[in-house]
Amino acid sequence: MTVPATAWKQIREAAGVSFILFRIMVPVVIAVKILGELGLVKYIAAAFAPVMNLVGLPGEMGLVWASAVITNMYGGIVIFASIAPGLHMSTAQITVIACMILVAHSMPVETTIARKTGVRIRFMIPFRILCALLLGFILNSIYTLGGFLQEEGRILWEASHGGDSLGSWAFSQLQNLAIIFFIVLVLIILMKILDRIGITSLMNRMLEPVLTSMGIGKSATTVTILGMVLGISYGGGLIIRDVNSGKLSSRDVFFSISLMGLSHAIVEDTLLMMSLGGSITGVLFARVIFTWIVISGLVRLVGKISDAAFYRYFFRR
Repeated sequence: MTVPATAWKQIREAAGVSFILFRIMVPVVIAVKILGELGLVKYIAAAFAPVMNLVGLPGEMGLVWASAVITNMYGGIVIFASIAPGLHMSTAQITVIACMILVAHSMPVETTIARKTGVRIRFMIPFRILCALLLGFILNSIYTLGGFLQEEGRILWEASHGGDSLGSWAFSQLQNLAIIFFIVLVLIILMKILDRIGITSLMNRMLEPVLTSMGIGKSATTVTILGMVLGISYGGGLIIRDVNSGKLSSRDVFFSISLMGLSHAIVEDTLLMMSLGGSITGVLFARVIFTWIVISGLVRLVGKISDAAFYRYFFRR
């Protein structure tokens, strides 16, 4: 029985994406293993505890978030799947850390893309970190005060830990990487299906008036929507192209990249975080509403400052 050419194409695409991820993730996994063997994880958790307590999370989640911020979402997911099962976290807590990862992750790569569009890194990094913490704080407050999602979370897949020997641990990590490859493959296929049946174009039409209501110019609407749906790397690449061609104003570029920093790949990333046990109320609805409020306020705030201040603090000419 032969595998159809289309299936091979999807498998090769998933393999290419996974290889890029694995080059970053494998060193992180090894580093965490070394930290665990040396008994340093508890000290790292203690260091993160004050910040994590602000959003109602155990200190160990600081290591998860830091891994996602420095590497990528999958790096954070691997650490999460290794640590979370022993913490008996609620669905609300899983949703909070999932949302924080969604807002602030892959900072070295994504802020470099933002910088190439003209947005200053000294704005973008604090902006995304603080927004992640603010969203986490708001969600934790709502879930706690309302008594929502307080049942123990159901993590749909957990990392394989292996035995005590180094060989067993290495084999278990290979299993984890295989699971991630499978998740990537499923997401790629699902995105193709959504595109083919018209869901992606429907989302584009639905998002256009939302962006206009925020104050983002029509010239930047299309590329911003593509970034929100497909990811900041793709949307950022299109914006870099349009910046070079002079199609977009500096302020529209700034607002568009800021928006994509908070909400991008809203289909793929939402499904990914729901696979960890996060609630759609947070990873999709709350994140989109939060983004709308923040960017609407940013548009009004930046709109009041002079061009000199804008180019000095927010954007490079």
